[in-house]
Parts: sequence; C-alpha cells; structure tokens
Amino acid sequence: MSKRRPAPPARREPPFRHQPPATRPPRQTGLWLYGIHPVAAALANPRRHCRRLLLTEEAERQLAPLLSSAKQTPAQPEAVSRGDLDAILPPGAVHQGAAVQVDPLPATGIEDVTRSTADREAAVVLVLDQVTDPHNVGAILRSAAAFGAAAVIVPDRHAPDETGALAKAASGALERIPLVRVVNVVRALDDLKGAGFWVAGLAADGPQALAAAGLSGKVVLVLGSEGEGLRRLTREHCDLMVRLPIADAVESLNVSNAAAVALYELARKDRRPRESGGP
Repeated sequence: MSKRRPAPPARREPPFRHQPPATRPPRQTGLWLYGIHPVAAALANPRRHCRRLLLTEEAERQLAPLLSSAKQTPAQPEAVSRGDLDAILPPGAVHQGAAVQVDPLPATGIEDVTRSTADREAAVVLVLDQVTDPHNVGAILRSAAAFGAAAVIVPDRHAPDETGALAKAASGALERIPLVRVVNVVRALDDLKGAGFWVAGLAADGPQALAAAGLSGKVVLVLGSEGEGLRRLTREHCDLMVRLPIADAVESLNVSNAAAVALYELARKDRRPRESGGP
C-alpha cells in the first residue's frame, strides 16, 4: 500500500510592511500632450476629453486664466516637479512644466471636410502622401492653422499617430485644424474633386511655378513624403503639377517648409472662384 505524500506546509505570507508614499506620480499609459501651448489648446478644446493635468508651480501660474474658465479641466491640477514630468513623459520631451493626459480626438472623415467647405467660395485642403515624420506633420498643421487651411488629410497607414511630439510641433494647431485619416489617398482626392476642388501636386519637377498656376477657389495641395515625394498613382490623380522656384544651390525644401511657402502663396492672393473649364 503506497503512502500518500504529506501536504506541503501552508505558505506563510511575509509580514506587511508599510510602503512610504511615492514621491513621483506613477507612469501611466495613455496619450500625454505636453508643453504650454499644446496643453492650453487641449484644455480650451471642447472636443478634447482631458483626464489628468500635471503642472509645475510656474506652469500653473501661466495657465491660471485658462484654468479658471475651462469647463473640462480636471477639478484639481496635480502639482508636480519637472523631475516628475521627466519620469512620465518620453525621454527628451520639452514639457515646459505642463502635461495633460487626454483621449484621442473624435475621428473626422473626408465627408466632414466637404460638408464644412460646401458653402465656401474658397478653401485650401492639404493632403500629405505618406509624410511620416511627426515633427513635419506637426509643423504643417501649425502652418495650416496660420494660413487658414480647412483640413490636413493623411493616409491611415504610413502617417504618424497623434502623439505628444506631433502636438508639440503643432504648437496647439492639432486642436484647431482637423487631421483627417483616410484609407485611400486617391479615393479622397476623387471625393474632393467631386466637391468642387482643384487638385495641385507639389513637386520639384512641376512644369510651372505655383504662383503662375493662377489657382483660386477651392484648392487641394498635395505634398509627398520626405524622401520619395509623390507616388505615381497620386500624381496621376492631380489636375496639375506645380513647383516652388528655389535656387539651384538647394536641391529641395523640407516638406514642412514647402507647405508653409505654398500656403502663403495661396493665401496672399485674392482667391476668387475660377471659371469652369480648368484651373
């Protein structure tokens, strides 16, 4: 008759030890926006749901007027040090003593863009064909806000996510300019054409300068990726190709710089609706 193995002794739990309170807020997942301008813009945006607000004493003084009026601000901003923020945010984040944890903005579709511009005689929409650097996309959003563009459209893939780095580069413009993600750029261009937009692709080998193209009314400006430029199929769906005249000593402009120059060129003219029959 075999003997039964004796049951192992009950495991003794170590005695409870009091843990001192953490000196820094715990690192948490979620979308963190940082920097005075991005945080202020997020707090002022009724479409943005803010979860936590972390401020140094100096940042709280800077944002005090906004905090007293922003309805969606967390009830009590959490007082932190710069070291606390360094521990929570990505390495090297230039937070200026302010960070807010938020939900992503509600999605905006191409139909929202065409609807919002339906009654306008003139409008500019930017389409970024696989621009992948979040700093470039953020800078383009900032220029789009400065020159009154209606939206910035990017592909759902091969484009940066909504991040703190993108929002910091946009300096608040992420809350003001719709960043529209589409599954298919070419289909989006066709939808915009159907809504009365002329589509101009910007490339170094464009046959005419943007200033000479006489664009007016509703215009889509398409910019290509940092390295490859516009893809062939995207080019084929543009009504015309244009360029920015630059000195021979420089091969090309950074895509965010090119966007700013092109937006200025479109904004400085009296962009009256063009006659039907061509750009």
